[in-house]
This record gives sequence, C-alpha cells and structure tokens, in this order.
Amino acid sequence: MEIVQAIGIFAIFAVCVVLMMMRKLPTILALPIMAVGIALVAGIPFISSDAEAFTVAKDVLESGSMRMSTAIAGLFFGGIFGKVLTKVGVTRTIIRKAAELAGDKPLPIALAFLVVCSLIFAASNGLGMVILVGTIIIPIMISAGVSPMVAGAVLLFSNGIGVTFSVGTLGVYIDTLGLPLETVTAYSWMCGIPLMVIAVVWIVFYIKRGTKTRKAWAMPASEPVAEKNVRAIALISPIIPVVLVFAFSMPLVPSIVIGIVAALILATPKNPVQVVTGSVVEGIQDTAGAAALMIGIGMTLNAVMAPQVATVLQPVISALIPTNEVMFVLIFGLLSVLAIYRGPLNVWGLGSGVVALLAASGMNPVAAMVALRLDSNIQSVCDPTNSHNVWVSDFTKIDVNEYLKKTILWIMVSTFVGLIVASFFVAI
Repeated sequence: MEIVQAIGIFAIFAVCVVLMMMRKLPTILALPIMAVGIALVAGIPFISSDAEAFTVAKDVLESGSMRMSTAIAGLFFGGIFGKVLTKVGVTRTIIRKAAELAGDKPLPIALAFLVVCSLIFAASNGLGMVILVGTIIIPIMISAGVSPMVAGAVLLFSNGIGVTFSVGTLGVYIDTLGLPLETVTAYSWMCGIPLMVIAVVWIVFYIKRGTKTRKAWAMPASEPVAEKNVRAIALISPIIPVVLVFAFSMPLVPSIVIGIVAALILATPKNPVQVVTGSVVEGIQDTAGAAALMIGIGMTLNAVMAPQVATVLQPVISALIPTNEVMFVLIFGLLSVLAIYRGPLNVWGLGSGVVALLAASGMNPVAAMVALRLDSNIQSVCDPTNSHNVWVSDFTKIDVNEYLKKTILWIMVSTFVGLIVASFFVAI
C-alpha cells in the first residue's frame, strides 16, 4: 500500500511541475492543490471527530496557512521599506550616483549597477522593486553600450545576490527548518560570495566578447518620486536593517522598522505621514503575491511533514541524504537544476517540503539549509517561471529562455564552489 501511495504522491508532484512549466497552473494555486492532494493520497482524513487527529482541514489548510508567519511579516515590512526608500528619493539617488561615478563605459557601469542594485535588493526585493530599478538602470546601461542581454542579466544577478542577504526572506529558512536567525545569517556569506564572483566574471566575459552598441531608450513613465537627490547621509538607509540583522542579530521586523524610521529622519521628506501611509498600502500590495505563495508553502510543509506522508516518503528521502562530503557536493550540485520550474529543490516550490523532510529524516538541518540556499541561486537568477525574469525578458525584448541558457551553467559552477566550501565547515 505504501508503494502505491508513494507513486501517487510523486505523480502529484510531477503533474503540478509539468502544469507549472507549461504555465497552465500558477504556483500560487499549485502548492495548495499539491498539499491537499498529497495529504489525501497518504490517507489523511479531511476532517475528523477526534480533535487530536491530524486532518487536512485543521492541520494542512488552517495551521499550514499560518506556518510561514515570520517570513510573511518580514516580506510585508520589506515591501513597505522599499516603498519608503522610493518615495523619499533614496533609491533613485543611489542609482544616479552610481551612473555618475561609472561614467559611460560599459564594464564599469555594469559592475557599478551590480553592486548598487544588490544593496538595494538586500533591503527590499520583489517584482515591484525589480521593475522600479530595472526601468532606470537598463536604459542607462544600454545607452552606455551594454547589450540588452547583459543589462537584463545584471538586474537578475543583483536580485539573486540581494535575495541571499535580504532580511525579508531569511524567515523562509527559519520557518522551514526551525533554525535560529543567528544560524541562518551566519551562513549567508558562504551562499552569497560564490554568486557574487560568478556574476562579476560573467559580466566581464560577455562585455569583453561583445561589441559596443549604443542605442537610445525612451524612459517609461513611473510613479511620482522625489526628483532631487537626497542628502548623502540618507544613502546608508538601505543597509541599516541588513547590518542590524547580520551584525547584531536583531529580529527581522524591528530591524526593518528601524530602517524605515532612519530613512525618514535622514531624508526628511515633506510629508512623512503620507509617505509611510502610502508605503504601507503599496508595499503590501507589491508583496501580496509572494505572501500568498508562502501560505501555499506552509500548507505544503505541513502536508509533507505529516506522520502519514513522512512514513510513505521515508525510504526515498533517506536515500537522498548524503553520507559524506563528496556525496553532499555531488547530490546537491548535479541536482541543482531541479530548483528551476518550481522543482523539488526550489524553496519557493517543492523544495521547502523536501528539505524539511531531509532534516526530519536525519540530515543536518544546517547542511540542508546551505544546500537549498545555494541551489536557490539558480532559481533566483535563471528560472523562467519567476515573475521578475518574465518582466526583464519583456522589457529587453529577449526570450526568457535565453537568460536561462546564458546563465544556468555559470550559476551551477557557483553552486558547486559553494557546496565544496560548505563541506569543510558544515557537518554532513
């Protein structure tokens, strides 16, 4: 019976992945459907007269929807912080300063924007911020002679680097694996540095081998923001929450609140109350899609962690647990491509449930976290199902799969490097 149930569970995984790849079923709907389907196949009742019984209604749908509350709160506050930085003029001032310092040479300006945008996305990320930053920096880079492909990739790389250090997304790993904030932040550099190095090498390689093409680009209309540069001291605002979390281990929400207050004090907008009020509404609107995705992740986590499901999947999951450092590198390196298309190593898809099962089956949760974060670099930069990848593709008029083809092998190299380094510092 358990063999039949295991086949049924993997069939649900496969069908949902195929439908997501074909863009027939959005991930926001696929994850709850998957959670309920897995639970029912494993024999979990939808409801029960026994108040202590594990049920779909109570434990998968209701408790699951609340499981990622830490991550959702961090996400909302990160979105609000991003809107505050935009409305007071900090974001645009940073981009202007970077463009002025880099001049009009393709390589310096691309590398300058990689650094600057990584800092911006570490403070706040999501589709809204990607669009805001992208509509400014991509035309500037193309006008300086950077090809549309490289300009779009700079934005994707910087988003991937920023997400690695984003205080708004650290909660995903805290809620998924039950690890303390200090542990999650301590390994961020191990996950981020390989991606930074590969991003720089990729940009240098493609700019050096390409031809310089200069073209005009009409700047799209955007929301009203401060046109004048803010004072220089205000430009430290985006890194304040990051420093508070990484250096002082402050909880996510208070660190972002302090960042918001600091941005308002340092930038001194004319109407701070209106700035904050508008930022709260717009920031939550911009992150609502990701929050809905996290609700689905929580449901999937509760479903796959249910005793009935864990029993069915235990033999398969146990076989995936690396027994030594070499297997750790090979398993999570070679299978890192499964992070795209919301696959089983994608923290925003099936990966959250799989990695939780790995930890529950005996794998060191820190090793599981590091492996998932390194594999997630492929998802954040390459995945054609990402809304920000789709937007960059449309904005630069380059097929979204071209970004996948041009970057995936490079990101896999960074993943292997990170896994090799991690194997020396993390108990496998």
